[in-house]
Amino acid sequence: MTGRPEADFVIIGSGSAGSAMAYRLSEDGRHSVIVIEYGGTDAGPLIQMPAALSIPLNMPRYDWGFQTEPEPHLGSRVLATPRGKVIGGSSSINGMVYVRGHARDFDHWAEQGAAGWTYADVLPYFKRMEHSHGGEAGWRGTDGPLHVQRGARKNPLFQAFIEAGREAGFETTEDYNGSKQEGFGWMEQTIHKGRRWSAANAYLRPALKRSNVSLVKGFARRIVIEGKRATGVEIEAGGHVRTIRARREVIVAASSINSPKLLMLSGIGPAAHLKEQGIAVIAGRPGVGRNLQDHLELYIQQAATQPITLYSKLGLFPKALIGAQWLFFKTGLGASNHFEAAAFVRSNAGVAYPDIQYHFLPVAIRYDGKAAAKTHGFQAHVGPMRSKSRGSVTLRSADPKAKPLIRFNYMEHPDDWADFRHCIRLTREIFGQAAFDPYRGVEIAPGATVQSDEALDDFIREHVESAYHPCGTCRMGRADDPFSVVDPECRVIGVEGLRVADSSIFPRITNGNLNGPSIMTGEKAADHILGKPPLPSSNQEPWINPRWRESDR
Repeated sequence: MTGRPEADFVIIGSGSAGSAMAYRLSEDGRHSVIVIEYGGTDAGPLIQMPAALSIPLNMPRYDWGFQTEPEPHLGSRVLATPRGKVIGGSSSINGMVYVRGHARDFDHWAEQGAAGWTYADVLPYFKRMEHSHGGEAGWRGTDGPLHVQRGARKNPLFQAFIEAGREAGFETTEDYNGSKQEGFGWMEQTIHKGRRWSAANAYLRPALKRSNVSLVKGFARRIVIEGKRATGVEIEAGGHVRTIRARREVIVAASSINSPKLLMLSGIGPAAHLKEQGIAVIAGRPGVGRNLQDHLELYIQQAATQPITLYSKLGLFPKALIGAQWLFFKTGLGASNHFEAAAFVRSNAGVAYPDIQYHFLPVAIRYDGKAAAKTHGFQAHVGPMRSKSRGSVTLRSADPKAKPLIRFNYMEHPDDWADFRHCIRLTREIFGQAAFDPYRGVEIAPGATVQSDEALDDFIREHVESAYHPCGTCRMGRADDPFSVVDPECRVIGVEGLRVADSSIFPRITNGNLNGPSIMTGEKAADHILGKPPLPSSNQEPWINPRWRESDR
């Protein structure tokens, strides 16, 4: 992993957006690209086997190992904040769930100052990036680099979940990434031919086959800025510090945690905070590191009365058989992330589009693979999509190797508590439908005795977990907005030759998992960087529930 010391474009980070930009910026052969990545190879079954998803998430080899400061509204709990430190970035350690986000999410971005990022503007980029297997005709891409599929859906519990939603009066949807997000339906996965289809597999590997793209292994210490222009990136590799020069632009795609950290280390950020750390201020941007958002979720767990769940596959011998089948044939239970049914629903009448997401799993287990319930069971991961709480990423010190201070302020807003209580009670209603009658045992978590608002709040405080969707810390907006960090073409305001393009630029978190919108951001940013006219806007109208004013379903 050695490369030339300079290129037209230098990209920091090989994750979802960075890999997409490397692919698009080098596509016509006219520009050279260097991608800087600190992490190592993504080869091997721990990353490439979809069912092993909880393993790399916990490994220092693949994860930066960030964690929050004690969260004041969660009893001072410290929560993990995994970010990928590997080729492919977080797309190599994520849950492989593919969600575009709701159309109204992107319209809201534009309303907040991200002109040119409405749903009509971004839909063509989602189509360009996708190779959809089974999606809604006319709404999905069919020849892009990113393969998107549905799971095998053999376990009857998946169908029971969708049918229970219908019985409770909710919509069903054939494709939540098509015209209609709202409803219960099949979950989509970034898995192809039994393998994790990360941004590395979809974009970076094909790009690296071109002579004008190279990958440099190194730790990015800061962006080199001469006058008011970014000219390169200072990296540390093998005990030596050197500069990778950018003839045209430096592009930061280092995650919603590392991107603001790098800007601040380079003198771009809240002036008072930089001065406290002894860093000379090049561009005072108070929004750098602010606006941090995430999705939280709870696992609502139910015992199963039939031995049909994945619980019987958690022993060493069944795991060995699953692993062998995957290694030799890329088939079987190892070839799925086991998130194969989903739902997007609205919490109340008067909510125009979904604000609750469900992942359904035919086993009672934590996302990180720990603390499996000692019985057959199933669970729904549920959480509100649009929390009003906001946090920050700040520097611990001016030492580039020091981990940043991460404070999400989870559950700071009182509405978050009401929203989560509703999520628990709604999940109980869904699990109580006739479709689950053949399978439903006792409630494992929260447990049948946990009923009052106070008891539910205690459960939430102790058990709520991050869905690992941090974003928003280099917010995109109008150039004259003091809290914008980048303009609608992803250019850092106040510095020439520098852009940020990853989930950190999201003005507000999107509905669902963030890998899809992050890749779309890289795709669209590449056109801005190359000065190309954007893809023609779509005139397709997404479905909005005609009863949204009267009912939640």
